[in-house]
Amino acid sequence: MSGETSATEQARFAEGPVAPPIRTALGAVLIGVVGLLGLTAVVLTARHGSVLPIDRVAHTWSLHHRPAALVTVARIVTATGTGVFPYAAAVAAGLTAGRDIRHGLAYAAGALAFLLLGQGLRFGLMEAIGRPRPAVGDWATHASGFAFPSGHATTSMLIAGLLAAAVGHRARLRRARATASGRSTGTAAVAVLLGCWAAAVGMSRVLLGVHWATDVVAGWLFAAVWLGIGSMLIRIRAAPPASR
Repeated sequence: MSGETSATEQARFAEGPVAPPIRTALGAVLIGVVGLLGLTAVVLTARHGSVLPIDRVAHTWSLHHRPAALVTVARIVTATGTGVFPYAAAVAAGLTAGRDIRHGLAYAAGALAFLLLGQGLRFGLMEAIGRPRPAVGDWATHASGFAFPSGHATTSMLIAGLLAAAVGHRARLRRARATASGRSTGTAAVAVLLGCWAAAVGMSRVLLGVHWATDVVAGWLFAAVWLGIGSMLIRIRAAPPASR
């Protein structure tokens, strides 16, 4: 009987995108919230004063270490953190996670809604803080709006998280069907590559002179919080009723 119950629970967990254990997600949320609140407090304190030392150092270094070729690469990288690409990637993540067309479309709609809601919250925070960007004369690409938190850094990290979760879930479905066990090395490699891409998008904003370093860090922290919340909700929904 216990074997049947275990099999039923495993099947239920395989029906929806599997998130990290809820404690891990909660830990990411708490760390992200504390970090984001602390960074926001520092930025608000210095908003009408001098630039934060770490921001000044990073900005000055970028201005003196960006040859034309590097600027071109940075512009290409930074372009992947905005526009149509992130939203198409969110849809692709949902389609990848679905075990069939019906589930894929439902997950795609959910991933898109998750991204849009996160963007709305970030925009509200950005408008409320109203932190100015670096001087326009230092920009090596176009930018608009306030600086904190960075939209490109937030968006790319959210997309990296969605795609990594989708690929991981797809791998778990395949292992479940093959009755295999263990973590896929390929899945971990994909997650690392996605994380590197998101980090590169964020750093490109500093290199191009349109964001302070703390804007980018705040974007990453915001994304960590939002992804953690999403992971907890998915885990709670997928858990058997008795364990909720």
